[in-house]
Amino acid sequence: MGLPENSGLCLHAKWPAGRLNLISDVPGVTVGNVTINEGDAHTGVTAVLPHGGNLFREKVMAGVSVINGFGKSAGLLQIRELGTIETPILLTNTLSTGTAWTALARYMLEQNEDIGVTTGTVNCVVTECNDGRLNDIRGMHVQESHVREALACVGEEFEEGAVGGGTGMVCLGLKGGIGSASRMVRADGEDFAVGALVMTNFGEPGNLVIGGRHYDTGICREAEKKDRGSVIILIATDLPLNERQLERVAKRSMIALGRVGSFCGNGSGDIAIAFSTANRLCHYGSRDVIPVRMFYDEHIDRVFEAAVEAVEEAVISSLYHADTMTGIRGNTYMGLKEFLEKYDL
Repeated sequence: MGLPENSGLCLHAKWPAGRLNLISDVPGVTVGNVTINEGDAHTGVTAVLPHGGNLFREKVMAGVSVINGFGKSAGLLQIRELGTIETPILLTNTLSTGTAWTALARYMLEQNEDIGVTTGTVNCVVTECNDGRLNDIRGMHVQESHVREALACVGEEFEEGAVGGGTGMVCLGLKGGIGSASRMVRADGEDFAVGALVMTNFGEPGNLVIGGRHYDTGICREAEKKDRGSVIILIATDLPLNERQLERVAKRSMIALGRVGSFCGNGSGDIAIAFSTANRLCHYGSRDVIPVRMFYDEHIDRVFEAAVEAVEEAVISSLYHADTMTGIRGNTYMGLKEFLEKYDL
């Protein structure tokens, strides 16, 4: 989805979007959302699968950029050390990280009887943002069953906005959530996808920028002039990038955050994970030396630029698809579409 053509918002894209304009334009990548909207509970889980096979046995290469480390995500250290992802990636609220980790560990143990017996344990990847402005975060409403449901309902097409892990998120003074977009890059005569998925919960009201135009979202949040919250950024591609190159791609997501008005404030947790589906690394192997393809560094600028564009649009898409929500303690955050209509922008 990303931003529809009739949105009236222009991001000046240089690279073409993929067929779905979602992270799932990268072949094999699927996404599932489970949304909880009951009473004061406005939260959920989003699951991202890098491929449909056994991720523990066929790992994908990955890189991490901790732009600002005010966060409680799990699994980032081993990605940094080994450069691989071996489980689905979960996105949820901060105080549900433990529950999501346990559910994901059980899911992986069911698929792999060798884990913890004849081989090592598993590095579950769970990411988070604090949705306490709209959600009863102390209630810890996400259960293991919600995680399992999200893992079971993954597909190429999925909703954006106030869904899944993004249900109770707030961004730049407006209702945040889950957003996604993609860009296509041509290399050696073939088309490859660079896709992004974000969970947006960052930024100071009044700082929103779309396509170079400033939107004063502080109009509706005068009492909340502070950059707080977090953002989780996932970047996927079927280009053959190694772990070093993927970390470099992840770092560039900071440029996209700056484009939309963030300066990554003191209390913001800004985490980017990039992975490639092109090189799968087997957990078990008999060879000492294995072949791995990589992109020529002198030509990689187009990949950086496509990734920045995809992340930028994914952020704006998360706002555009999110409807106005009233949550716990009567807190109300306006969706971008209603904001534009109300203030005739």
